[in-house]
Amino acid sequence: MSEITYVRGDATVPSVKGVKVIAHVCNDLGGWGKGFVLALSRRWPEPEAAYRAWHRERASNDFGLGALQLVQVKPDVWVANMIGQRGTRTGSKGVPVRYPALDTALSRLADHAIELRASVHMPRIGCGLAGGKWSRVEPLVTERLVERGVAVTVYDHGEG
Repeated sequence: MSEITYVRGDATVPSVKGVKVIAHVCNDLGGWGKGFVLALSRRWPEPEAAYRAWHRERASNDFGLGALQLVQVKPDVWVANMIGQRGTRTGSKGVPVRYPALDTALSRLADHAIELRASVHMPRIGCGLAGGKWSRVEPLVTERLVERGVAVTVYDHGEG
């Protein structure tokens, strides 16, 4: 069985051949404007526009915790908007990340990645503004993606 590949770099520019899916965690409030999404929006307008429309029309679609939206940004690049975060702030109810929702979204992502014959690229999802712990997220990524044969690269941004 393969493992997650860890690299230092920018998850919005995966440097591998073939079809790629860039995965990240979104909140369930329709908010887009902090964290990794800023890097996505600097590169492509489509993921944000699709996410906002998905949220706006949520009464008639599957928008909610655990949902996945795939947005094609180049012939061989997709962005996976995964709803794995309740709200945006850490408070009395704990951190925003919801591990069961992230697990569900990753499982859905695996189905699509396998169908597209794509590799998956991501920052340490759910561990920035969502407040999660990689020690809880990594096993989900391994179980849902890697164990199903999907190549996963995790990008750590910056120095050191």
